[in-house]
Amino acid sequence: MKRMRLLLFFLMLSMSVTYAQDSVFEKLKEIAVVDQKVMMPMRDGIRLATDIYRPKGDGKFPIIFSRTPYNFNSWGDGEERTRTAQRALEAVERGYAYVVQNERGRYYSEGEWDILGVPLTDGYDAFSWMSQQPWSNGKIGLLGCSSTAEWQMAVAALDHPSLGTMVPQGFGAGVGRVGDYMEQGNWYRGGAEQMLFFAWLYGVEHDVFKPRIPEGATQEDLIRISRFYDLAPENPPVDMAEALKHLPIQDFIKSISGKKEIFEKMVRRKPNDPAWFEGGLYHDDMEIGIPAFWFASWYDVSISPNLALFNHVRNHAKDAEVRDNQYLVIAPTLHCAYTRATENTVVGERSVGDARLNYDDQIYGWFDLWLKGDANDFKEKTPRVQYYTMGINKWNSSDTWPPAEARMQTFYLRSGGKANSLYGDGSLSKNKPVKNDRPDTFVYDPMNPVPSYGGNVCCTGNAVRGGAFDQQVMETRNDILVYTSDVLEEGVEVSGFIESTLYLSSDVKDTDLTVKLIDVYPDGRAYNLDETIQRVRYREGYDKEVFMEKGKVYKVDLTPMATSNYFKKGHRIRIEVSSSNFPRFARNLNTGGNNYDEKVGVVATNTIHHSENYPSQIRIPVVKK
Repeated sequence: MKRMRLLLFFLMLSMSVTYAQDSVFEKLKEIAVVDQKVMMPMRDGIRLATDIYRPKGDGKFPIIFSRTPYNFNSWGDGEERTRTAQRALEAVERGYAYVVQNERGRYYSEGEWDILGVPLTDGYDAFSWMSQQPWSNGKIGLLGCSSTAEWQMAVAALDHPSLGTMVPQGFGAGVGRVGDYMEQGNWYRGGAEQMLFFAWLYGVEHDVFKPRIPEGATQEDLIRISRFYDLAPENPPVDMAEALKHLPIQDFIKSISGKKEIFEKMVRRKPNDPAWFEGGLYHDDMEIGIPAFWFASWYDVSISPNLALFNHVRNHAKDAEVRDNQYLVIAPTLHCAYTRATENTVVGERSVGDARLNYDDQIYGWFDLWLKGDANDFKEKTPRVQYYTMGINKWNSSDTWPPAEARMQTFYLRSGGKANSLYGDGSLSKNKPVKNDRPDTFVYDPMNPVPSYGGNVCCTGNAVRGGAFDQQVMETRNDILVYTSDVLEEGVEVSGFIESTLYLSSDVKDTDLTVKLIDVYPDGRAYNLDETIQRVRYREGYDKEVFMEKGKVYKVDLTPMATSNYFKKGHRIRIEVSSSNFPRFARNLNTGGNNYDEKVGVVATNTIHHSENYPSQIRIPVVKK
């Protein structure tokens, strides 16, 4: 009887899934003209595979356009897939044409793919083609998250007359340089390699052996063929936690039998290599001249440069109307996980409360304003910046980022020379340090780096779990210096960029410095908020490498972090200082060599100084309301 009930349950579940699929496709066919596998021509003759969903009738419609390296084929493993159809249905129901296209070299699109090198002209040519269609009203808006967003900024700087707005989400890998950040598409943070693309490229870059498509195949032929071939190879699973340990790092993809051409080209590029400036990356000398609605996440890998780019466009766009039409949402979620927030949103292992937001209503209100010309009340009812404050677990609003009320408060590192681990004597104090220096020393062994535990990450497989995790177990290590404030006598909102300056001496030519910002609960739980790193050879800029002399003290400004967190009464503010956070960031082997082609590291003895002459410190934006 029990077996019969189980069979009945699974039969009903299967029927409900099938019904849901049929419902989406049937609804779409009722209201939309579906035009799939349109091969859109680029100026060099390459054709990009494009699916178009537009309202039935003779009207002219604005276009929501998503270009992606990911597979949006309507069929896979012999079954229809509804994800793209669902998005198309939502757009068509609101009076938009929804157009989705693969980047060149991806799936049915022709040409060669390069993650950061797809020609900017592809976007421009696509805008021209779409705006000239008889069903187009000539207005185009861009929408997408992660790799479906990261091409938007640089293409927007080309100033196509039909591009009305963009809604980039989780877009950090599109940022090459902006202000203090020289990310080069999330490849670097502070000059150290971020290993997310090591893992990501294994799953995404692949040899595409296309079916034997007859020369001159029609659109009908391509649609029929796509039912049987989605062109999405399935790579064998890899234990990334183990694989990312491989040295030298230039051979990482080769070691797991992945397609290595793009990776091996990029892993040898230093932060200021001219090649970063030749592809599709946005750099801050490019002019964005359109309204934009930006979306970022506190636990995303690119949160700080995302916010810096919003500020850059708002403060430096030449057109006052463009400056005045930049809006921002910052959610307390992982990468691209905005709509997964629930009544009890748990990020890692920390609950941040009810973090839901009416995303669709806001996004379509924005599109209605700029693509349809609707005189709606979006700007009257939508705050310029909507940001979620963790700890107090609520949405806040501001006209700027950081909030205008934020004031930088300096905490100085202090100790009796024994700040090693949670059990040491490290402290954070508002009082300036005394004249005598009692520095803290730790040993950094690249073969035994500090493991990444939670954090602001994406795309690393099983190597790193993103989000907030109790760091107490990590803080038992002697290669982590722990500095903690006194117990707070009243609650404090910290919202903005967090700056840190450390004074370092070492017995090696080069090493890294890492900082992690933490909210310490009365019961000892210590939840990470953000983290950063600086490769010391780049402390004077990314256009040169300046190595250390043994025993000499150097000032190192780390790349700023960002958060919004309410430290409740009874909590404490903490930072961790070390020289590794692996595999969130690649290990520095401390040799002063290329690092990417080395297998053997040097153990470093690193010393953090904190005195009147060497005031190591962290500067925190405190919001007074």
